[in-house]
Amino acid sequence: MHQPRHRRDCLGELVQIDGSQHWWLEEHGPKCTLLVFIDDATSRLMHLRFVETESTFDYFAAARVYLERYGKPVAFYSDKHAVFRVNSRRATGCDGMTQFGRALHQLNIDIICANSPQAKGRVERANGTLQDRLVKELRLEGISSIEAANAFLPGFMDDYNRRFAKVAFSDKDLHRPLNEHDDLDDTFAWQEERTVTKDLTLQYDQVLFLLEPNAITRSLARQRVMIYDYPDGRFAIKHQGRELPYRTFDRRPQVSQGRSSRTSGPARRWPTLPSGRRIST
Repeated sequence: MHQPRHRRDCLGELVQIDGSQHWWLEEHGPKCTLLVFIDDATSRLMHLRFVETESTFDYFAAARVYLERYGKPVAFYSDKHAVFRVNSRRATGCDGMTQFGRALHQLNIDIICANSPQAKGRVERANGTLQDRLVKELRLEGISSIEAANAFLPGFMDDYNRRFAKVAFSDKDLHRPLNEHDDLDDTFAWQEERTVTKDLTLQYDQVLFLLEPNAITRSLARQRVMIYDYPDGRFAIKHQGRELPYRTFDRRPQVSQGRSSRTSGPARRWPTLPSGRRIST
């Protein structure tokens, strides 16, 4: 039998996060996922966002909105979805670190993965309530798209919190303000390291990158650089924080279908030359 876990004392001490896939729009729209951020101490809905599927970039965007509004909580509490935890036994390290986990680590926010659905009962119970009340509200408003549903959420959250939120045991708010060193653009980009060859090339996402030769890049042969793939489609290669000039050659035989919702890595659409080869500068 699962032993109930006591609430935390303070707002921002522990924030439960989850994705609830459901027919939120019933037969009027597509099946989609509601990302839910709920404070453990108060059962207060902190952030809601409808997305097509649970993906790393969707959680990046939702977490960024949360941090810009409230500041940094002490910890997020999640399930063992692949966005939050590397579940392969062959992963490097103890539990491994996903891109989302790496982003939180850079911001000095803990990520705790629950061992069972019962352990994150607050957000699970909220999901059940939302699947009843929110679905009815969306139906009454005649909402049939994810965009319109997201526009409806702020008012719904205010009403929900007036009805169901509780008073924390302590009146202390443990959210910490963002500081000048918290670069959310880079933190919430997909980051991967690559080694530069002696010819100043590297590969990422089936694309061959050629660093433009200059006084800086010529010294980087055999050195490690960092790829930054941003949610808005921007892309950068950096070494010790300095952005490097590059050209790219896509080796894939067909045009990519655009950014994927999968969590293993982003897919990118590259411009196509008349010859059929795609190149971006």
